[in-house]
Amino acid sequence: MVTLRLMWGLLVLCVVAASPRRYARQAELDNYGNNNVDLDLNEDGDDVYDYYNGIDEPQIEIGTLSPDEDIDPSHHASLEEEEEEEVEHEKRRTVEGREDKELPIKPQLIPSGFGESGTLMGPSAQGEEEILLTTPTTPLEGAGGDIGSGIPDTDKDIETDTTGMATCMLCTCLVGSVYCDDLKLDRVPPLSKETTHFYARYNKIAGISKSDFANLNKLKRIDLTSNGISRIEDDAFFGLPALEELILRENSIRQLPALAPSMTLIDASHNQLGSTGIQREAFKDMSGLLYLYLTDNNIDHIPVPLPDSLRSLHLQNNNIQMIHEDTFCNPHDLNYIRNSLEDVRLDGNPINLSRTPQAYICLPRIPVGALI
Repeated sequence: MVTLRLMWGLLVLCVVAASPRRYARQAELDNYGNNNVDLDLNEDGDDVYDYYNGIDEPQIEIGTLSPDEDIDPSHHASLEEEEEEEVEHEKRRTVEGREDKELPIKPQLIPSGFGESGTLMGPSAQGEEEILLTTPTTPLEGAGGDIGSGIPDTDKDIETDTTGMATCMLCTCLVGSVYCDDLKLDRVPPLSKETTHFYARYNKIAGISKSDFANLNKLKRIDLTSNGISRIEDDAFFGLPALEELILRENSIRQLPALAPSMTLIDASHNQLGSTGIQREAFKDMSGLLYLYLTDNNIDHIPVPLPDSLRSLHLQNNNIQMIHEDTFCNPHDLNYIRNSLEDVRLDGNPINLSRTPQAYICLPRIPVGALI
């Protein structure tokens, strides 16, 4: 029995010796629920464990960012190298695959000189590579350029019309119309080949030569009202295939030049044509003539034959003394009627229309003039 107690006592001592040491703070925590105990955690500073003791706080400079601890800087370098390798690889594939592609449908030909092969540049290959065009081409008939060069002769094929540029600085140019009114011009200025209407009224132009309107194949209307024109060369207007309207009012013209059959309006009023100023059968072939104005010219006869297309004829203030039966009508065809000629002016002439009623019986209206 005594032996049993001794063994039990030794066992208790061994357990006590093996148990951990109890600190003062742990004892206080065990008595936390006791109201009679005033717990002060800071009473014993040696027993309080400072978690930040021995750890230096990081110092971050203002204006900088702390490095990302989870990203390895060496990994950035490897990514950039991989991207550069992919770009280089893509360029090599593009250059190698370009040889298999077809040339563009509309290449751009860059000439490199006369007699040399040009450079053909596609839209996707400009600035990267050039393909020399060496295949000779046969020029078309009438086209310039050296045979086999494949390059057009720019000096022969491309003609820039700069004739009327100086004129447009002096006059007013609107599309194909040129207005040179009241500029004290003494001659017809150079005109572009694209001119369709030319107005040079109230100037001091004394004469018209053939070269003034040469090669103006698009010119439709010429108005030279109130100039000092006294002479006109015979072929000055005849070589204009598109000319339809010619206005020469208030000049000193003594001879009306030959005109193209395409005329629709002729106004030569207030000139000095007289009895010989109009050529014989001058208007016969003008099948499209609509208006003929010859007022105040001292004309002593009606210029016949007149085309059936004529609508208006002004001959007032002249010296016409007689009208024949075939001037307007056809005496061999009593059923003939000139329906289009509705405006005939003969007032101011020494003629009595009542003496020749058969001369205008085919007209839709009686001419204006003296009846007594």
